[in-house]
Amino acid sequence: MIELLYAFVIGLLFGSFLNVVILRIPKGESVVFGGSYCYSCGNSLKPWHNIPLFSWLFLRGKCSYCHTKISIQYPLVELFSGVIFTAIALKFGLSIPAFFIAMSFLMLFALSVIDFKYKMVPDSLNLLAIFFAIFGAWSINGVLLNFQNALLFAGGFTLLRFALSYYLTSSLYRAGLKTKTSWNKNYDRTPFIEAMGEGDIMVAATMGALLGVKLTLVAVFFSALLALPVMLLLLNRSAEEQRVPFVPFLALATFIVYMYDSQIMMYLKANF
Repeated sequence: MIELLYAFVIGLLFGSFLNVVILRIPKGESVVFGGSYCYSCGNSLKPWHNIPLFSWLFLRGKCSYCHTKISIQYPLVELFSGVIFTAIALKFGLSIPAFFIAMSFLMLFALSVIDFKYKMVPDSLNLLAIFFAIFGAWSINGVLLNFQNALLFAGGFTLLRFALSYYLTSSLYRAGLKTKTSWNKNYDRTPFIEAMGEGDIMVAATMGALLGVKLTLVAVFFSALLALPVMLLLLNRSAEEQRVPFVPFLALATFIVYMYDSQIMMYLKANF
């Protein structure tokens, strides 16, 4: 029980820093230099303003200086970070590999929030997620296997991206041929359609390192199931509104599959 409490507190502390990462990286600001400050009034925050969870509760969700509302994102990110660390500690106890695994999921969590808010997937966080996932192993052979699986899924998703992009672009090109005339037959303005972003490929590498081949395939399938209701709800919206950030679904599916990996593997062995 004490171990879980330690893990939760560590998660809260990293979650507090994660808020800085989520806020500053999309704006191109340093996450290392420059103290925390209120984005409304510009006043520097005191140490007691940055106590995870408690500061937000004591301040009643408002800035101590200008009384502007503080987004609920801050305590939620800290809380979920604590839950992630606690869940991993519950599964493996307190250890260096468990810490690396929790940090990898924390990076995926940050990527999910940034992708949801800003429709961007920073490479710096993606690389950290891959690094922590690869070295979240209990032996050298485990590290090498994680690295192999990361390369396998990065390469596989790259080929899938190329194939889908080629198919979609070719389909659009063939449709455009029907509208060509003698005046524009020598001009090809067909745009190249990206089937998926490079950020998704790097997330797939992290998934491969964390889960291995079989469980990553399960997680990819599960992420599609999680995203399907959202996509159906946005079916009649504009093209811009239909752009659903997929990293949150990949990250959530990865975490769920990771926590229930033994049960899922038993089911796969019994039925396939």
